[in-house]
Amino acid sequence: MLKGIGASPGIVLGKALVIEETELVIERKTINDTQAEVTKLKDAVAISKEELTKVKEKALAELGEHEAEIFEAHLLVLEDPELVESAVCKINDEKVNAEFALNEIKEIFVAMFESMDNEYMRERAADIKDVTNRVLRHILGIKVVDLAGLDEEVVLIAHDLTPSDTATMNKNMVLGFLTDIGGRTSHTAIMARTLEIAAVVGLNDITKKVKAGDYIVFNGDTGEVIVNPDEETKAKYASLKEEFEEYRKSLELLKGQASITTDGRHVELAGNIGSPNDVEGLIKNDAEGVGLYRTEFLYMDKEDSFPTEEEQYEAYKAVLEGMNNKPIVIRTLDIGGDKELPYFEMEAEMNPFLGYRAIRLCLDRKDIFKTQLRALYRASVHGKLRIMFPMISSLEELLDAKEVIKEVLKELDAENIAYSNDVEVGMMIEIPSAAVISDVLAKHVDFFSIGTNDLIQYTCAVDRMNQKISHLYNQFNPAVLRLIKMVIDNAHKEGKWVGMCGESAGDQRMIPILLGFGLDEFSMSPISILPARKLITSLSYADMQKFADEVLAMGTAKEIKEYVDKTFNM
Repeated sequence: MLKGIGASPGIVLGKALVIEETELVIERKTINDTQAEVTKLKDAVAISKEELTKVKEKALAELGEHEAEIFEAHLLVLEDPELVESAVCKINDEKVNAEFALNEIKEIFVAMFESMDNEYMRERAADIKDVTNRVLRHILGIKVVDLAGLDEEVVLIAHDLTPSDTATMNKNMVLGFLTDIGGRTSHTAIMARTLEIAAVVGLNDITKKVKAGDYIVFNGDTGEVIVNPDEETKAKYASLKEEFEEYRKSLELLKGQASITTDGRHVELAGNIGSPNDVEGLIKNDAEGVGLYRTEFLYMDKEDSFPTEEEQYEAYKAVLEGMNNKPIVIRTLDIGGDKELPYFEMEAEMNPFLGYRAIRLCLDRKDIFKTQLRALYRASVHGKLRIMFPMISSLEELLDAKEVIKEVLKELDAENIAYSNDVEVGMMIEIPSAAVISDVLAKHVDFFSIGTNDLIQYTCAVDRMNQKISHLYNQFNPAVLRLIKMVIDNAHKEGKWVGMCGESAGDQRMIPILLGFGLDEFSMSPISILPARKLITSLSYADMQKFADEVLAMGTAKEIKEYVDKTFNM
């Protein structure tokens, strides 16, 4: 058995098609006619742009805006003056051939991205390779492999599948795919989940261990792969495949259903988004609202200035209208510290997670804050808006933020600009000090939303990105669970509802505990919504209350996790 990273769920049985990587042989040649090489390079770039534009259009029609953005990013790579112009300079300065010049520049860019600490940025090195290798093939006259023409069902085996490969392949004939490289955040993995094609990535050398025609069985959830299994194993995987298909069908039946426990408690299952383009995924997965709209992406996508009031208004309006009057929680700007803007200079900080960010920045720079609040309130007439403040650590901050809202509404009234009088105002609970005084804070908000990602980090004093201590970053830590329970109880005493928008909200092991605590709204990745509904509708609220009390009496995270696994056969 081989073990990789489960990138997209599903059970697959089928014959392998190994995609051979055409070795790009790049030789350095001294040339006299530099202009001819520059023309060769620019022609290859132009053809590649043409191809990628067609791929983008196909992706837009078949997959949606979010996936098409990948190819927009690829086109931007080709338009990057630093990439193409650096290659042109190299041709002219060093009198070398076009393919050698471009390959040298590619290697510099790839090495730079691969050396970054951030996993997402490291994964972007693959995009640069994909785009530049396409151009190199055109320069060298090598035919680009076309997976659109597949005429029999296969399991694709490749060193890596580029976004262009996954977007253009004949999806009806691809049972699943396995790759040597990649992680859960690579485009290969993201595309696989979007297309709902089972996939395992990061298998290191699957292309060397498998020949075309070999029989493959694999589990896209666990990352287990077996090459040429015996009949007994085939039968076992065929049975698992049947079970998985039944499970998938059962999820589809849950669309349009309320998320209600067996004894009648209703909870709201919402989704987390980063832009209006993500609404499509929420609708597809039958979200009951948006529990977190991270507005910082609006700011991070701009290169030279803060988004204007009008730009923000249009984005918020698009989400409010797109979700058809379902409740939308929009978080005010959470920027600063570790999230930098190219056009906004901030001093370097020793500990950015404890620094000048989020509400702290907004209260200091009221001009930025007021622009966002004006856009939010103007958009509020287009749907059911809920506004949420991040990073609140004290009552003073909360009251100061609410004062800014009063100023904004006064301005809008003076200008005769319409807004809804029904906007709920809440705050995130992600700092332990806020959790501890949640009884006081609850008197001044309409709701709380618990951000578990930071709450765990701050409560346990653990940098979750630090591999040496990441085992201490644990959602089952009894201190974290007690804080969550305290926040929910304090809010309910004041008649206020509580949501959760951290990763824990969509975790199948955490959901029974949170349900027992009395959590009112669970906000998660769109793909987790229907599995969460299936679980919740199979549970009794009364039983989960007892279960949650038992969990709270335990002393270690390990004990709690084992108890959850044993109780729910996970």
